[in-house]
Amino acid sequence: MSFIERRVLETFDYLHENAEISWEETETTKYIASILQASNCEVETFDDCTGVIGKFGSFNKGLPVVAVRADIDALWQEVNGVFQANHSCGHDAHMSMVLGLLWKLQQNPALQEKVAIKFIFQPAEEDGTGALKMIEKQAIADVDYLFGIHLRPFQETKMGRATPVIVHGATRSIEAEIIGEDAHGARPHLNQNAVEIGAQIVTMLGKIHLDPRIPYSIKMTNFHAGGKSTNIIPGNGSFALDLRAQNNELMETLEKKVNFIFEAVRNLYDVEIKVTNSTGVAAAKIDEEAINIMQNAIKKVLGDENVDPALVTPGGDDFHFYTIKKPSLKATMVGLGCDLEPGLHHPHMSFNRDALMNGVAILYEAVLQPYNV
Repeated sequence: MSFIERRVLETFDYLHENAEISWEETETTKYIASILQASNCEVETFDDCTGVIGKFGSFNKGLPVVAVRADIDALWQEVNGVFQANHSCGHDAHMSMVLGLLWKLQQNPALQEKVAIKFIFQPAEEDGTGALKMIEKQAIADVDYLFGIHLRPFQETKMGRATPVIVHGATRSIEAEIIGEDAHGARPHLNQNAVEIGAQIVTMLGKIHLDPRIPYSIKMTNFHAGGKSTNIIPGNGSFALDLRAQNNELMETLEKKVNFIFEAVRNLYDVEIKVTNSTGVAAAKIDEEAINIMQNAIKKVLGDENVDPALVTPGGDDFHFYTIKKPSLKATMVGLGCDLEPGLHHPHMSFNRDALMNGVAILYEAVLQPYNV
């Protein structure tokens, strides 16, 4: 086992065991910042948010700036009966691979004068707001190329293979409250049952029919109403919806349909439905130059026969806000085969850790191409 591989695996183990959820990645930020500083990178952290940026190379010679982004937050989910922060989306692996890229670059001291590479360790990907905060912090103001990496389930990309682009769809999470009054179980005519209103919304969501040629979905992902007393009809409730569409235009239509449903239910039940939070991420914007760079990198590392076609997925990632906010940015995200099962966001997600060094090598080949070194 090489020195870098051992460090990558040790880093992964630490990050996996010390997961932190969106906007609470304080110790993760400190840990990564300390590694960047020890690696002689110029390091930037922030007073008002988590996340850290490192710079390697020469940024005052007019060189193109290549950035690599790693998401650093974990999910909050139930694992073996206990709710906890859990890296079931692979962000621990993403951070480890990007740090492995830094260590691999350091093995060639001559690169220090020939490249300008920025490492963006971004918070809060899981709630779709971290990329926008990094953009606000000018993380990509000087960036010409941006690369990301994401573990893929075995159904999408096999171990030893990779795709040069993940074509994510648009996603939106809507949280809302039903505001009413409770009533006695014997007097259902005195209020509107929040549980029945929730069921009505679910039924109406199922009646949304859009262009079947474009993947989309909408579902209720949580609902809360009532308390310990079973003889009270709850008038108040809260719920959340998950919306997905393969392109931004269809997502706009889907959101309009949801708002129509809310208005119809308000009128039908004479009850207030208040949207308390609405967040989402945009669908991917494709850049052929960045895809070609990543395709060449995969070919060099894994072989031409192990380059998969573009991966189209209804999953979302706020990575694509970078290209929307800076259209000139040449960006793509590689999808890495790693025998991941049973699936992303499963509390017991696992993958073949041998794939980590594949990711390091692919990123290394990709970031050097714009410099012709």
